[in-house]
Amino acid sequence: MRILLFGATGQIGRLLVPKLLEDGHHLTTLVRDAAAVPELAAAGAHVVEGDLERAFDATVGRGFDAVIFTAGSGASTGKDKTLTVDLWGAIQAIRFCEQHQTPRFIMVSALKAEDPNQGKEAIKPYLVAKHAADEILKTTQLAYTILRPGRLTNEAESGTIRAAARLDDYHGVISRANVAECIRQCLNDQSTERKTIDLLDGETPVPEALRQ
Repeated sequence: MRILLFGATGQIGRLLVPKLLEDGHHLTTLVRDAAAVPELAAAGAHVVEGDLERAFDATVGRGFDAVIFTAGSGASTGKDKTLTVDLWGAIQAIRFCEQHQTPRFIMVSALKAEDPNQGKEAIKPYLVAKHAADEILKTTQLAYTILRPGRLTNEAESGTIRAAARLDDYHGVISRANVAECIRQCLNDQSTERKTIDLLDGETPVPEALRQ
């Protein structure tokens, strides 16, 4: 599968890249930080330098089977980056798929994006941006999957999670490694298409939890 990944240098992205390459996918990544290029290229990814906040259409190529959006502005940036990365960047990625007949789109959102009023004021702009991007994606004809993980941790991958259309445990957590594995599994699981799935660490193996 030819995959375009946004967010390869983020904490989830760094865990996802080796999984995708191990599975034999042809991976293209868009990165802004030139310092990250050698490491990704050495791993086997095709790396394109560019900026998700600006037009990238002419640089990344065509013919992709799937786009994965794990990009995020990060906690240390201002609200301007929340708008230009988490919202505008996501919209541009969605429109790219629509314009170039890329059928599959996997979006990494956030659990509280379902209802941003449930989040703390400090992160509410981020949750609103995620909510808006998710709602735009749902209006398309793309075979999307929206993954909404709870609070992210750096715990080791357990391979077991809780997954449902709605999980009301807004204080629950999930490891970034488990989220990366969920993305990997969704790529080849048609039962997850056109679904929004809340994710938390749990006791059910990832493939089984996603199918349920």
